[in-house]
Amino acid sequence: MEEFFQEIEQYYTLSEACRNEIAGLLKTRFIQKNEFLLRAGEIPVSYAFVSKGLFSYYLTSENGDIIIKKFFAENSLIASTSALIENTPSLFNICALEDSTVLTYNNMEYRCLMHKYPELAFFHIAYLEKNWVVKKEHLEISLKYETAAARYRKFREEYLQIESRLKLHQIASFLGITPTQLSRIRKSV
Repeated sequence: MEEFFQEIEQYYTLSEACRNEIAGLLKTRFIQKNEFLLRAGEIPVSYAFVSKGLFSYYLTSENGDIIIKKFFAENSLIASTSALIENTPSLFNICALEDSTVLTYNNMEYRCLMHKYPELAFFHIAYLEKNWVVKKEHLEISLKYETAAARYRKFREEYLQIESRLKLHQIASFLGITPTQLSRIRKSV
């Protein structure tokens, strides 16, 4: 649980009272490899913090291709954020790539605490701005203008600590290229 609060307090410091109430919301959940934290089409009800393990956040295209948007490893907050905000079915699957442990907390209860503790709302805003606005903007530009080799170099910078835990096709899916292209890029880098 301490890692959870360390992650949050990278964005904003919480009062002891706020920490205690959030701790009361946290539930531990074990998820086996290839099990889903959330399936596309489900309406999400909670956020999660990855204590141990690795997840892919992906959608399946109409032709059956897997399109990985992001990977989440230890000390990451994970959710289908837009579906939570809009209370709509998720477009994305969140699947464990390894046996994993997460701390979950209910969205509605969490939102009530944001009204009670403004510092929690400040954390939430700072987290969303950094992780779902700033990082997303760079990714969108990268996918439109950078070569596959440049995208792979950026991937290695962001995900170096987990690259060895991923399969070739997972990395290729994230980069928007084929596994064969990725093999060639790896040889040249």
